[in-house]
Amino acid sequence: QVQLVESGGGLVQPGGSLRLSCAASGSIFSRYVMGWYRQAPGMQRELVARITSGGNINYGAFVKGRFTISRDNAKNMVYLQMTSLKPEDTAVYFCNARMSIFSSTMGGYWGQGTQVTVSS
Repeated sequence: QVQLVESGGGLVQPGGSLRLSCAASGSIFSRYVMGWYRQAPGMQRELVARITSGGNINYGAFVKGRFTISRDNAKNMVYLQMTSLKPEDTAVYFCNARMSIFSSTMGGYWGQGTQVTVSS
């Protein structure tokens, strides 16, 4: 069982930056594929970024170089650095842990989410 707690969300103006953090429990953190997903009201949850235990990284198509995912296995932490934020980035951002990159979007363990609002 993995417990995940997100932080770092908030209100930011278009073009601004935020760094999201996810703290994970357990001593097997390094074995998991870690990811960030987001969900806007009335929309499906979608992949933002993921990073495997081996350091392989994938991003959602909408990221286009604006976001960077990283992990610190010694601290059981995963981060999402977001820059050039747009109003359409507004969503609840969820941290996720799973054992396989082939599982479904809703698979694995989930945090409660942190709200990101991009608005003037």
